Amino acid sequence: MRSSLNIRSASAAIFAVLLSVSIVFGQSSPGGPVRSQEYSESDGVPVLIKHLPNWESVRQTAVLARDVPSLKAVLGERPALDLIDFSAGTEAATAAYPEGKLLIIEYSTPQASVDADGKFTSLLSSGDGKTAYKRIGNYNVLVFDASDLAAANALIDQVKYEKNIQWLGPNPFRISAERAFVLTTSDIFFSTVLVILMGIGISIVGGLITGWVYFLYRERRRAEMTTYTDAGGMTRLNLDGFTPDIVPKRLLGE
Repeated sequence: MRSSLNIRSASAAIFAVLLSVSIVFGQSSPGGPVRSQEYSESDGVPVLIKHLPNWESVRQTAVLARDVPSLKAVLGERPALDLIDFSAGTEAATAAYPEGKLLIIEYSTPQASVDADGKFTSLLSSGDGKTAYKRIGNYNVLVFDASDLAAANALIDQVKYEKNIQWLGPNPFRISAERAFVLTTSDIFFSTVLVILMGIGISIVGGLITGWVYFLYRERRRAEMTTYTDAGGMTRLNLDGFTPDIVPKRLLGE
């Protein structure tokens, strides 16, 4: 009885220790940004900064932000800035141009960019004549304090959404569709012919092996016979004296 109580106490203690460890590890990894900032491998400049139009000319004044207060410190209090959600790894880059103050907001997923697009479109639907907006890929681009909306839209059109995609295997788009079709068809044809030839070869080899085994079996049976006849077990006249005499004891009626 005492041993069972000791076992139960030990099990309860182990369970309590495991539970406390899991709670500690669960609390030690709070949720944070889903990804880290991307930097260019050549010069260490953030990739989002390089996507600003003529980024080298505005590099010294460009600002990279990952929260709303940082943007408001540069752009001031604007209703559009309160619509930006930075909780899921969103990043933004801004710089001043003659056409206005350009802001690029990069969302981590297309869905987040689409949701933000609806909010910006609804906010700017009335139009203040000084703010231009456009969604480009996962970028939501705004130009504040624009003196000319046409020039501001032309500045936005210079923003290109570019991402480097690394394929785990061969790049399926490295060749044209026509050449890919030809290569795929030739591979299928070669594989089909190879399978047919292998099937024929296996059949021939299998037939030879089976025939050889059967031949050896027949030869062994023939070697066990004291006399040989080619009648194959059929009833025949014993003209050559090779057929054994029928034992009278095995006849019916005797």
